[in-house]
Amino acid sequence: MYYDIKNERVTIVCSETSGKDGAREEIVTDTVPVASFGCGSKAFVVIPGLGDGLKTVEGLAGPMLLAYRRFAKNRRVHMMSRRSHIPEGYSIRDMAGDIVKVMDALDIESADVLGVSQGGMIAEELALLCPERVDRLVLTVTVARPNPTVERVVGDWIKMAEAGDLASIIASTAELSYTPARLKKIGSAYRMAAKVAGRLGKDKINFSRYLAEARACLEHDAYDRLPEIKAPTLVLGGTDDKIVTGDASREIAKQIPGALLHMFKGFGHGLYEEAPDFQEWVEDFITAGDQGGTE
Repeated sequence: MYYDIKNERVTIVCSETSGKDGAREEIVTDTVPVASFGCGSKAFVVIPGLGDGLKTVEGLAGPMLLAYRRFAKNRRVHMMSRRSHIPEGYSIRDMAGDIVKVMDALDIESADVLGVSQGGMIAEELALLCPERVDRLVLTVTVARPNPTVERVVGDWIKMAEAGDLASIIASTAELSYTPARLKKIGSAYRMAAKVAGRLGKDKINFSRYLAEARACLEHDAYDRLPEIKAPTLVLGGTDDKIVTGDASREIAKQIPGALLHMFKGFGHGLYEEAPDFQEWVEDFITAGDQGGTE
C-alpha cells in the first residue's frame, strides 16, 4: 500500500507585537514542521504534546507512519508541530491559530483532530476558535485548566530547563509517564538517553522553545468555555496519570456537551503509547463519523 510519506515545513504568516508595551505590530512569516502520510481523502490532524518543545515532528513522517499506520489506511494523517520561532508570550490559543493557518496552507477544509497532552489543550482552543474546522475531537491525557499536579510537574520541568538539565527532564518525563512494567522494559534505554543528553551541555540545546511551551501550559484555561465546543468529542484519560491526573480528563468530559469518556485503568500519561486498545478507541470514534454516527 502506498502511504505517500511527506516531511515539510509549511510557511505561515503571523503577527507579532514589539516595542514598549507591545505597541507595535509586525507581520512576519514563519514555518511549521508537518509530517504527513496516509492514502485516504479524509484529513486527520494529530497535535503532539510538550515534547515538541525539544524535538519537533520534522523528518519523522516515516517513524510516525509505523506508529499510526492504523489510521493511514483510510485517512491522510498530518502531525503538526508548533511554529519554528516561538515569540515571547506565545499562548495555547496562538498555537491553535497556527494550526488553522497550516490547515489553510494544506487546503484542509476540516479534519478529525487528536490532541495529546499539551496538544489536547491546543485542540480545545482549535475547536473553540474555528468549530467548523473540527469534525471529531479526541482529547487525550490533557487539561482544561491548571491543577496542582500539573503546576508542580511542569513547574519542576521549567526549573530543569532553566538550569539546562535535559537529562533530568528526560528521566522525569519517563518516570511520570509510564507504568512500572513499561519502565522496567525500557528503563535502560531512557537512562542511556539521559546520560547522552547530560553530555550535550546546555549550550547544545535550545531550551527557550521548551520553556515557552511549558509556560503556556500553565496559562491555559478553557474550562468555562468548554460547553461551547460543538464537535463530537471523545476524552481519553489514565486512572494513574501522574502529570495531569485522571480527574482532569473527567472534568473535561463533564464540561463538553455529549462528550464520551474512557479511562484506561492502571495506565498513566503515556497511555497513548502503552494501552493496547488506545488506537482502537480513537479509530472507532472517528470512523463513526464516516457513517454519520454519533457514538
